[in-house]
Amino acid sequence: MATFRADRRNEEVKKTISEVIREMKDPRISPMTALTEVEVTKDLKFAKVKVSVYDEDEKKRISSVEALNHAAGFISHQLGARMRIRAVPSIKFTLDNTIAYSIRIAEILNGLIKTDASEAWPEEGQLHQKEEEE
Repeated sequence: MATFRADRRNEEVKKTISEVIREMKDPRISPMTALTEVEVTKDLKFAKVKVSVYDEDEKKRISSVEALNHAAGFISHQLGARMRIRAVPSIKFTLDNTIAYSIRIAEILNGLIKTDASEAWPEEGQLHQKEEEE
């Protein structure tokens, strides 16, 4: 029962922080920023937020997370005002590369599928050459 309540609280904090970040007008924060996971301690003093930034440039991803950490005070203030919770957690943002990693794996698998398909099904010209050889 306690884990269900903690999961529900984590998801609610995640949803509220996402709304605050979307409303922010900081140009350092990439528009392709998504929160992947939020872990709030039992005493509500700390929140660890994993952020995924889908951008090709590593510097932009890091600068987005740094900008979020710089605005952590503002974000936690907004979190307290919107959720009306007794203790507002101190927020720490960390970069999460799982989405970029899974996209890279999918690209590799798609490349393998395409090469296997081209080897399995020969081109028309190759098909006629094989028939003539036999």
